[in-house]
Amino acid sequence: MTYDLNTAGDAAVVLLSGGQDSATCVAWALATFTRVKAVIFDYGQRHNVELAAAVAIAAAARIEHEIVPITGLRGSSLTDHEREVTADGGMHGLPSTFTPGRNAVFMSIAAGVAVEFGAGNLVTGICQTDYSGYPDCREDFRVAMEATLNAALGIDWFRIHAPLMFRTKAQTVELAVELEAMPLLKHSHTCYLGERPACGTCPACVLRLKGFAEQGVADPIAYQQ
Repeated sequence: MTYDLNTAGDAAVVLLSGGQDSATCVAWALATFTRVKAVIFDYGQRHNVELAAAVAIAAAARIEHEIVPITGLRGSSLTDHEREVTADGGMHGLPSTFTPGRNAVFMSIAAGVAVEFGAGNLVTGICQTDYSGYPDCREDFRVAMEATLNAALGIDWFRIHAPLMFRTKAQTVELAVELEAMPLLKHSHTCYLGERPACGTCPACVLRLKGFAEQGVADPIAYQQ
């Protein structure tokens, strides 16, 4: 079915990584838009478990999903599997997991998926609160990327939504509870080591557990003892 982009305010494409934040964004999109599709990027990331988690989340949400392969991203321990995952081994002293240009590439390709789906909205889990300092997870990047995509598409109404942008991890958990998103989050993956059950000790697991603890909510995924 082909949809008219001029009436695409009711449709959205969610960038679904398989993590806690993007799973919450799927629930937010379902509560906000009539039609929702997920786009999942296979960019040679360190752990295939992320792709499996994303597919499981889309299935649990009962939304269409598409896996898009991408080659050429580089410069991080996510794409160079021989590099150690460290807190300061990346560009400008950022974590080694910072992948230069990743979100710009993802959003550009997702815009094409959105046009094909007839959607005037992208939804992303980027956040500048409780984050690792990635420059492409900040509000100024979202604003600039939205303007860039509108210029590239020759329109002025295409929107990038980042509902978690100014939320702490605890506030993100609070939103997930409000949206009744725990059935989606139980399929999510956060662990930097790619372990299931999650290790519970890597920086990503620690931050996730801290958010659930501060909100007084049980994390639906399993952790190693």
